[in-house]
Amino acid sequence: MQRKDHLDLFGTLVLLACCAFWGLQQVLVKATIAEIAPAFQASLRFLGATVCLLIWCCWRGIALFKRDGTGRGGLLAGLLFTGELGCAFVGLQYGSAARVTVLLYTSPIWVALFLPLLDKTERLRPIQWLGLLGAFAAIAYMLRSGLHTNSTPGALWGDLLGLAAGMFWGLTTLVIRSSKLSQASAEKLLFYQIGTCAVLLPFLSWALQEPWHVQFSAFAWTSLALQITVGAFASYLAWMWMLGYYPATKMSAFAFTTPVFALLFAAIGLQETVNAEVLLTLAAVVIGIFLVNKKARPSN
Repeated sequence: MQRKDHLDLFGTLVLLACCAFWGLQQVLVKATIAEIAPAFQASLRFLGATVCLLIWCCWRGIALFKRDGTGRGGLLAGLLFTGELGCAFVGLQYGSAARVTVLLYTSPIWVALFLPLLDKTERLRPIQWLGLLGAFAAIAYMLRSGLHTNSTPGALWGDLLGLAAGMFWGLTTLVIRSSKLSQASAEKLLFYQIGTCAVLLPFLSWALQEPWHVQFSAFAWTSLALQITVGAFASYLAWMWMLGYYPATKMSAFAFTTPVFALLFAAIGLQETVNAEVLLTLAAVVIGIFLVNKKARPSN
């Protein structure tokens, strides 16, 4: 398959399917926390996904353990990805799925903020700083108002953990872009991330003194199965595979449909109230990201 300079119908449908499931996945995690503690739930999810990936690679004859100079970058990306998922899962225990998802998808803002430190040619222009400041102002207001308008105990912790998850996601992207990982196969890149999660998240669960048991309801088992096979394995692998064939900037634009799907599914499945504050914050973040990624006009 040759690399394309645009999104065709196949690519568009796959991206929408991935983003819709990622939105639903936040609701599944939140709904399953009542039976399976968040870090333990994440541990089972990524352990299962790692097994799926190993089976896939054995079937396809893909080498995961061949030395190619990506080890250090892969370990760092795995640690950051583990931080992201740990914060996101635990954050859903305290905050609403809608709020945590909106804050999680601030990751491109963090990329834009830190990228100039690694590449001096990526210095932000005034319009980009305006986008950054506007997005962060909306986030700050959301965090502040959460102290007064959100009556859920520990809701502020949910917001802060969601924001931290977005930062870790952004830093993971920076590590991938600035190391040999950018040349690794989709399978190996995914292995570094979900494999590290499978190893480290059980220790987080143990440190949080979460109960470990496997007597779950049919809903919890179904939720786990979907999170493992579709969420942590198939959809992530599809996304990384598509990055090799479709423009990354056009794909990234679709990623911001995920919070919209999450808001919709949270309202339907969890009866969460999606107020104007959350919607305005989402809008400000999307506009901010648009401005940050706005290309400069070529000089005459």
